[in-house]
Amino acid sequence: MFEFIFYAVLIGIGGTALLDLWAQLLKAVLGLPTPPWHLVGRWFAGMRNGRFVHHAGIGNSPPIANELKIGWTMHYLVGIVFAAILLLIWGVQWAHSPTFFAALVVGLVTVGAGWFILQPGMGVGIACNQAPNPAVARLQNVVGHVVFAIGMYATALLVG
Repeated sequence: MFEFIFYAVLIGIGGTALLDLWAQLLKAVLGLPTPPWHLVGRWFAGMRNGRFVHHAGIGNSPPIANELKIGWTMHYLVGIVFAAILLLIWGVQWAHSPTFFAALVVGLVTVGAGWFILQPGMGVGIACNQAPNPAVARLQNVVGHVVFAIGMYATALLVG
């Protein structure tokens, strides 16, 4: 059990950290905004009060204390959970002999968590259909999760 938790934490953090570096690269090269982790924190924090959906958009909901810290924490915790799912499906031995295919499958499937849970909950609709440019948002989601998969795979190669 310790080995499972150890690898889930390391691989999840590694994949998430590469995703964050990717976001910084996109900001530096293309001027794209980084993800609004404070709003993600606001969404997660609102759940403890029973608010799971912000119909008018999360930006119109009142700020919550420490929402940025909550957002960053949940961002990394979700990455760890996704890595744990990978290890549950392919086994802890995957960390010792990783394949990119397994990481890619988990990376792509987890796009659905954003499209069907996070984004509707934050008020931008299913798969960002209410975003200013849904196609661009969806492309960024898919590419970001592929980058996350690369990060999980690379981390497993380094630590396994």
